[in-house]
Amino acid sequence: MSSDDVSRRAFMRTAGGAAAAAGAATATAGTAAAQEVEPDWPSGTQGNVGSYTDARGQDSVTISVGAGDQGLAFDPTLVWVDEGTTITWEWTGAGGSHNVQTVDDGGPASLDSGDPVGEEGATYEYETSSEDAGITHYHCVPHTAVGMHAGLAVGEDVATVEVGGGGSDAVFVPDAARALGVATFIAMVSTLGLAFVFMKYGGTITGQEQA
Repeated sequence: MSSDDVSRRAFMRTAGGAAAAAGAATATAGTAAAQEVEPDWPSGTQGNVGSYTDARGQDSVTISVGAGDQGLAFDPTLVWVDEGTTITWEWTGAGGSHNVQTVDDGGPASLDSGDPVGEEGATYEYETSSEDAGITHYHCVPHTAVGMHAGLAVGEDVATVEVGGGGSDAVFVPDAARALGVATFIAMVSTLGLAFVFMKYGGTITGQEQA
């Protein structure tokens, strides 16, 4: 076997390894994207704003009471937290008097800020526990009819859904995962292109160099 054949085979093994690594990286990105989920919120919790925050890993989170253009919303409307997280609802002073209260049979967390208040800066604080694990639907009693509702998910043991768009089966792909996929594809194509050139012209080039 000539030294050219040995070098060519060694190069092909390297190119094959690089292509396999690129493919594995792309597959990993796709898997990470497919695992993007959020709680399966009960009907009615989307409220007038529908904003969502995954606050797991945070010791505390603040929710505005009286948010939105008309002051008739909670923002963020939907929040996912850990057990032991302290949640503070803070009044904006807009939209009239509000309160925070779990709807009838709305879930495990017993939220109740008391009588409605309208003072800006007023707060209601609640620390979640294992007893609150799951999803709770709450509202502002005076404005329940106009959609001032929200949802609170506590802990890891909650029903979830994959994040998709427009009711299709497509899975949301984060920008970072998409960029990684493009980069690895380009690297794979470049490597295979170099392998083709080496296989086609490698012997000729080596012969010219020896001459």
